[in-house]
Amino acid sequence: MASDTPAPPPDLVDLLPDGVVVADGSGTVTAVNPVAAALLGIDDPAEGVGRPLSEVLRLDQDSCGWTASNTPYDGLASRSGIPEQSWLTPSGEEVLTTARLHRAGRGGPVTAVAVTIRSGRGRARLDRERSDLVATLAHELRSPLTGVKGFVQALLNRWDKLSDEQKKLMLTTVSVDSDRLSRLIAELLDVARIDTGRLQLYPRPSDAAVLVRRVVDSVGTTTHRPLSLAVADDLPQVQVDPDKFTQVVTNLLENAVRHGDGDVEVTLEPARVVRGGPAGVRLSVRDHGEGIPVELRRRVVTKFWTSGVRGGSGLGLYIVNGLVHAHGGTLVIDDAPGGGALLACTWPGVPADLA
Repeated sequence: MASDTPAPPPDLVDLLPDGVVVADGSGTVTAVNPVAAALLGIDDPAEGVGRPLSEVLRLDQDSCGWTASNTPYDGLASRSGIPEQSWLTPSGEEVLTTARLHRAGRGGPVTAVAVTIRSGRGRARLDRERSDLVATLAHELRSPLTGVKGFVQALLNRWDKLSDEQKKLMLTTVSVDSDRLSRLIAELLDVARIDTGRLQLYPRPSDAAVLVRRVVDSVGTTTHRPLSLAVADDLPQVQVDPDKFTQVVTNLLENAVRHGDGDVEVTLEPARVVRGGPAGVRLSVRDHGEGIPVELRRRVVTKFWTSGVRGGSGLGLYIVNGLVHAHGGTLVIDDAPGGGALLACTWPGVPADLA
């Protein structure tokens, strides 16, 4: 007959997502959780219990072990922990460790050491992202800064020798490059706000057709590519931050102009964004280029991703995706009928109490 006695609850240490090794005041291990055992190459966590900490915590850094390097039981009596460090496991995997030193009283001897261990893969990814950021910024900033510096220097050195037309051309170029720098800085600030969840929106009832028309007219003056706008009848208003909405439309159009071919077609039509909610709007932008392969559609909305052919900061679609989702909408990347890329995003309608 089966026992009605419930099974004992698992040790809380075993439930932690990071590896944990605990030793007593004599340096003898009293607990090893499964994550730590896996990282340290121990088949069974129980095998580590009762052994010296230096034997269980087999981590290497420049041919020196963790306990020999950190001497957790020695040092200043005020020491209460050991900050994050990078170590190599017996299998050669990078891990990050931190430690907490427990003392019976202020200034007393160490009575327990708790070491946490986690994989360093996440940090390696962050390091790569930082390197990508530095490389991208260096590349994107170098070109406009070089132009600004060159033309300013020419104006300073040859002002009396330049015609009014030449001066105007140089100053216009300086203005354009300065705008490019300002926009890059604004994009980086938006990325930081999206990443940290500090993006502030100021939504209000807005006419999507009016806002999109302004962007189409503005972008149309900077490209030879034909741009068209089709607006459905009885298009409802949208509850959006007009500035952020305009930024999304601008990024989508410029992306289509830069990476697509042929005409760029913009369409606005009613859409139900939230079930049971007010009717919203679906904004779609299509080109007639090669389209975006299915395997790349998730990557194109990540930070600093570029095709490597036509340049760009690699931030435009990342910001689009972040701003659309911040409004409660969705972004879909698909194949356009007849070829080309189709990027469509939905925007919420105006709530009944504000309509």
